[in-house]
Amino acid sequence: MTLVNPGYVEEIFGALKDAGTAVHRFFLKVSEEALVKRIDGRSFTPDNPEQDERVRQWCKARIEPCTTAMNTLPTDTVFLDGELTPKELADEVLARVGGLLKLSVEGTG
Repeated sequence: MTLVNPGYVEEIFGALKDAGTAVHRFFLKVSEEALVKRIDGRSFTPDNPEQDERVRQWCKARIEPCTTAMNTLPTDTVFLDGELTPKELADEVLARVGGLLKLSVEGTG
């Protein structure tokens, strides 16, 4: 989820901090071209093409505000490369939160 309103960022993450909850902030940097391609490749409401197109347009309209919000994120936000594979991203996140686990299929049977 990308929070584009700095007030919401402070409200949500501030409350978590006040509750003693550890928070790790990550932002997946993906090019606008890749985002548009992903949005165009999805079907949100397959039985309703007109609604599907409205949803796609709404999603595309959110790209610029989310990209702009990147410049207002807290300084401890970790920016991840959206070109990495899901496994590479997961490994990077786990490494940053101190819990990198290498699961091995060998010997688990």
